[in-house]
Amino acid sequence: MINHKFAILALTSTLVLNAAIANAAGKNGVAAVVNGQNITVAEIKEAYELAPGAKDKVSFEEFYTKTLDDFVANELVYQTAVAAKVTDTPEYKAQLKTMKKGLASKVYLEKEVDKMLTDDKLKKVYNDYKNNFKAEKEVKAKHILVDNEDKAKEVIKKLNNKGNFDKLAKEYSKEPAELGYFTKEVMVPEFAEAAFDLKKGQFTKEPVKTQFGYHVILVEDIRDAKPLTFDKAKEQIKGVVAQSALGKVLDNISSKASVVRYDFKGKEIANQ
Repeated sequence: MINHKFAILALTSTLVLNAAIANAAGKNGVAAVVNGQNITVAEIKEAYELAPGAKDKVSFEEFYTKTLDDFVANELVYQTAVAAKVTDTPEYKAQLKTMKKGLASKVYLEKEVDKMLTDDKLKKVYNDYKNNFKAEKEVKAKHILVDNEDKAKEVIKKLNNKGNFDKLAKEYSKEPAELGYFTKEVMVPEFAEAAFDLKKGQFTKEPVKTQFGYHVILVEDIRDAKPLTFDKAKEQIKGVVAQSALGKVLDNISSKASVVRYDFKGKEIANQ
């Protein structure tokens, strides 16, 4: 439902594991022992931190419970591969060489970009954002998302008969009901038009069809949008600044390099 072109891409920063959590879980920080080899809680914690959106969807304890068997299976396959001397094969060595190059490049770029993410720079970008902020209407809404129009009409009928929106959402909806506050442009057009046509306390009397299915929308509040506080905007600002910083790092590397390119037939390509 959210229009992803408005999402802000950010570089992955260096992770710092929570040692207290890691040591408290499992058995003295050990999640499993596979043929004498420990899988630590810290390893699973790191995967949790790296997994896109995981922290917004599940707690670490839930993630741990759901993925522990996957970690065990991966360790078993790895041990079997080593026993089969896969690490001695040309295929393994070629892929390892490529992965090493990629990892070295990634770590270098992260460190160089991180040097440029100073508080002064972040606050300057924030102040520019705040000074240029234009107030827009935003609504706070809930929705019930179902697969077909008949089911959506069934929900609307129950709402017309004083049905409780939250209870119906738990019974019918494919997604969590709460959407929070949003401005018109961040939602797909069909959803946005329907939501912003409603008054506070109203719900849609007809199903709203989008690429995701059929929605029943309830508007809980309408207000003028305000700029985010620095603390709330900081991670997004980091993403914006990081993209700019990455470009500068790459430009700096390129400017100092000697590069000769050839086309497919071996003819030298003139530098642009």
